Amino acid sequence: MLGWKKKIVAVLGVSLLVQSFLFHIQPVSLLAADTETKKAEGTAADTTATAGDLKLEVKSAILMEASTGQVLYETNADEALPPASMAKMMTEYLTMEAIEGGKIKWDDQVTASKYAADVIGSGQLIAEGEKLTVKQMFNALSIYSANDAAIALAEFLGGTEENFAKMMNAKAKELGMSDQAHFIGATGLSRADIGEYAPSGIEGETLMTARDAAILAYSIVRDHKEVLNFTKIPSLKLRDRDKTPMINWNWMLEANASNINYKKYAYQGLDGLKTGHTDEAGYCFTATAERNGMRLISVVMGTKTEPKRFEESRKLLDYGFNNFQITPFLGPNQEIEALKSVNIKKGVGTSVSLVTKNGLTFVTKKGAKPEDFTITATAAEDSKLVAPIKKGDALGTAKVSYNGQEQTIDLIANEDVEKGSWIRLLFRSIKNFFGDMFSGIKDMF
Repeated sequence: MLGWKKKIVAVLGVSLLVQSFLFHIQPVSLLAADTETKKAEGTAADTTATAGDLKLEVKSAILMEASTGQVLYETNADEALPPASMAKMMTEYLTMEAIEGGKIKWDDQVTASKYAADVIGSGQLIAEGEKLTVKQMFNALSIYSANDAAIALAEFLGGTEENFAKMMNAKAKELGMSDQAHFIGATGLSRADIGEYAPSGIEGETLMTARDAAILAYSIVRDHKEVLNFTKIPSLKLRDRDKTPMINWNWMLEANASNINYKKYAYQGLDGLKTGHTDEAGYCFTATAERNGMRLISVVMGTKTEPKRFEESRKLLDYGFNNFQITPFLGPNQEIEALKSVNIKKGVGTSVSLVTKNGLTFVTKKGAKPEDFTITATAAEDSKLVAPIKKGDALGTAKVSYNGQEQTIDLIANEDVEKGSWIRLLFRSIKNFFGDMFSGIKDMF
């Protein structure tokens, strides 16, 4: 009898040693499987209309939602065309970037060169040698599309307009514009119009696609939204002593609703962004408007008349606001069915509940339903699922898909999980070992 007892004690001792070893290498099991889906291709919504639907009289056009960059409509959006003064959006971007980066200040004095004073086209407001502040130059650029102000700012920032154009091209690549996007100057003027001042070290002409213009507008609204404080101004005197103000070329500004000349074009919520016209480019316009928490960006290129660029832009914006909306889908600190909790190793507790770190919103068709969305979830790697765990630690991710859009959000611990004492972990190991052993024996019979 005593021999049997010794054998049992020996077996238990070996079992505890084995289980103690296994405890350190045993993988944690997840309470929800990883059901990750492939990322959908494309960015255009399935309600994207064809060119015939809107009957646009343009060479190219695009409509984009401004918080996500989602394309809602496009026609011939990847053909490189002369953008005329829409190129000045890049001049605006680089100026705002220099302001926010502390390289220049709004009250810095800028002296107009002979080239700036001589340039043709819109503007012709500033004399050679005249000094104006950066803010005055930026007002002239953003409100009146002044070529002289654009060149003065370019020379102030880059030393020469050619150096500034190199900065423009570098920034275009950084912002994700296409390889077709190309700048030879700060104004959008052609090489022939620039004349003797045309850059010798940069070939070709200024070109952009409609998609490039939308990406540039998207970037400036995202990174330097205060530009809209300038572009929304319908008229302003360049200098206090001036008898007449600069009139904004953008007829669609909401602020023009009471202007007898432009009220038929005024559009609710529209506060930017940039018009453009040359003989080569035709009439172009990049617009942006916000309604009910949704901001849209539209681009039309190559319309035949000045009114037509605004009429075609209205068609695009109406299409967007009438058919789409911003739809909140998940809120912060929300539990999701796909992964409610994860198992935790070496903790006082053996699992922790998960909630979303932030909320998610989507650009959807009006009338979108919850079943139109799909959610998949993945737990973090095992090495992160070990106590101690702090509330707010990222322990998983959720992917939400809707109609080609996909967004990822962190799933975080909803509470702390303290590290368990060695005695707690030892007894838990013993319990789990015998539970597994007896379960295995039971399954044999």
